[in-house]
Amino acid sequence: MTIDPRGRPRPVPICFVVTDSARTPLALYTPIDEKTKETSDPLRLARVRDVVARPAAAVLVDSWDEDWDRLWWIRVTGVATIVVADEPSATEERARAIEALRAKYPQYATHALEDRPIIRVVAERITSWGLDRP
Repeated sequence: MTIDPRGRPRPVPICFVVTDSARTPLALYTPIDEKTKETSDPLRLARVRDVVARPAAAVLVDSWDEDWDRLWWIRVTGVATIVVADEPSATEERARAIEALRAKYPQYATHALEDRPIIRVVAERITSWGLDRP
């Protein structure tokens, strides 16, 4: 979720990974993939414009189960950055993120993720519920 120009939350479902890099604190990555969007220019998407204007972001992951004793969620709030394809300082970081995305989501095998922006969210706060249960 990003924040729009009027200060309202803009939730967007995403695919994401957390890589096991040396980055501290934790960072997660979500691509601007090739699925059909409002615009063909990934840098013109609302969530990308939101991040550029106001980098606050939140990601909520939940796990549903009919057995409510097995429910849980985790929320990561932090600072988002657009990591563009031609950013030399991020070549290795992008390669690790893309490799992890393709391992987790086989559909990305045919997407040209190397040529597209990736959003990095560096965690400032992590909260959860239900994860501490046996």
